[in-house]
Amino acid sequence: MTATAGAGTNPVEFDRLIHGRVRLGIVSALAVEESLTFNELKDRLETSDGNLSVHARRLEEAGYLEVTKSFEGRMPRTDYRLTPAGRDALKRYLDHMEALIQRVRE
Repeated sequence: MTATAGAGTNPVEFDRLIHGRVRLGIVSALAVEESLTFNELKDRLETSDGNLSVHARRLEEAGYLEVTKSFEGRMPRTDYRLTPAGRDALKRYLDHMEALIQRVRE
C-alpha cells in the first residue's frame, strides 16, 4: 500500500493523512459546511480538545485546512475551512474507497 496524497488508480492506494476517524471526520464535516468552529467540530466528532487540535494541525500543515483565529469578545475563536487541496484529497480518498468496495463486491 502506498500512502501518497496523489495516489493513482490502484484502489488500495489512499491518503493515510485523512484515513483516521478524526481527520476523516474533520474533512467530511467541512465538505458539507462552509466553515465550522473548533467547538462545533469537537462536538460533532465527540473528541477532546487535544485530540482535535493535533489532528487539525496535521491537516493544516498538509494544506487541507485553512485556520482562522480571532476573538469573540474576550474569548478566542478558531474557524476551520476546507481548502481546495483538502476537497481534492477527500474526493480522491472517496474514489479510492469506492473502487475498493466495487472490487470486493465483484
